[in-house]
Amino acid sequence: MRVLKSFIESYRLIIFALLIGLGFYLLALTSFSDVQARLVGVIAFLVTLWTNSGLHMGVVSLLPIILFPMLGLVESKDVVSNYSKTTIFLFVGGFLLAIATEKSQLHKRLATKLLSIFPNTPRGVLYSLMLTAGSLSSILSDTTTALLIIPIAAFLTENVDYKFRLLLGVAYASLIGGIITPVGTPPNLILMDFIETNGLEMIPFATWTAMMLPLAIIMMVMAAEILLYGFKKENFELVKIDMTKKPLTVNQKKLVWILSSLALLLAANPILKYLFDIHINEKLTLLAFGLFLFLPKVDLLEWKEDFAKIPFAIIFLFGAGFSIAMAFQKTELATEVANILVSFNYLPPVVLMFIIGSGVVFATELTSNTALTSIMIPIIYPFAIQSGLDPMLFMLIVAISASYAFMLPIATAPNAIAMSTGHVKTTQMIQRGIFLNIAGILITFTVALTYWKLFL
Repeated sequence: MRVLKSFIESYRLIIFALLIGLGFYLLALTSFSDVQARLVGVIAFLVTLWTNSGLHMGVVSLLPIILFPMLGLVESKDVVSNYSKTTIFLFVGGFLLAIATEKSQLHKRLATKLLSIFPNTPRGVLYSLMLTAGSLSSILSDTTTALLIIPIAAFLTENVDYKFRLLLGVAYASLIGGIITPVGTPPNLILMDFIETNGLEMIPFATWTAMMLPLAIIMMVMAAEILLYGFKKENFELVKIDMTKKPLTVNQKKLVWILSSLALLLAANPILKYLFDIHINEKLTLLAFGLFLFLPKVDLLEWKEDFAKIPFAIIFLFGAGFSIAMAFQKTELATEVANILVSFNYLPPVVLMFIIGSGVVFATELTSNTALTSIMIPIIYPFAIQSGLDPMLFMLIVAISASYAFMLPIATAPNAIAMSTGHVKTTQMIQRGIFLNIAGILITFTVALTYWKLFL
């Protein structure tokens, strides 16, 4: 009896996930075929494990390789191929650049520079940190950005009322900054991969940035003002910071040149394609720049020491997300769900967009935004086609909305990193995050129907 109790205690989270999966399977049988219901059940099982951390995220992300073929959903060779897509290696390149940025301490130099530019006020310091985090997360992962900048925010002040606002500011800016470029956050990559896989017209890097930058700026300002609400200026106090102008180190200069060259190359890609019909593979370019850091005389990274720092659990999460998206199409579950949604097509398109965007924003608080986007994109595309609506606009709203997880620490890594400092309470995050969620829905909805349509 004691052994059984110990077993149940050790496996309670996994057992709970299995029960959730079984429940969703039985529920799905009322509307879908047995194969489709199996897919619903296994996705519910995976999402629950991602949420309750019954197993490490990396372990859960590898389970589709075993479960999908075992349950007769997708052949093993098709599942495995999703873990070696070019998008995966794009992110490997991004992680290598992030590791080099941390190793050279370039991120601290950038933060110090911004602190010297902005006013030494509560608003000025918060904006400087958020601008730093937002800029970095547009090319690096939001997790990496938060890990780089949050330690700086934590030591800038001893005032607890101001400190939690700085920490949340960095976490929120890391999420918002990710929408600026196609490589900034997993939902963007999933959308771009879906576009490429289905032979749709790709959105060039520069075009995406032009579309998203105004939205990111508005969201950043909104987040900062929500965080500053209720703060008393007389409580503002910073620790002393060494603002001495020191020259960049040799390695920092190298990395500045490398990152600047990468940015120029990516920005020039659509121009080269339009003028000279020269197309640069942006995914392989990022990987190439990451590997370039290992070259002799560059020597910014060392294989044994630095390659091991790549968070492969995140890499596997991408593979799982791509596998889920493929399984939705292979089992035709995406089409079936789209047919159900079509029954609501009597509603105005504007209302449908608003409902879908709102649902994604609040759903991503409890589920992986990677998994959520992987599930929603294949559903939204056929639904929009059958309803005679703009599929690209719908998919963009889903992808961007999936990055707006501001309420709970389990929602995203930046939120969890901010909580891990011990200076942020869950109630503080919820109280401000819910207002930012609502603002994100309204602002994104407005920008999509006005500004984005100029590009689509």
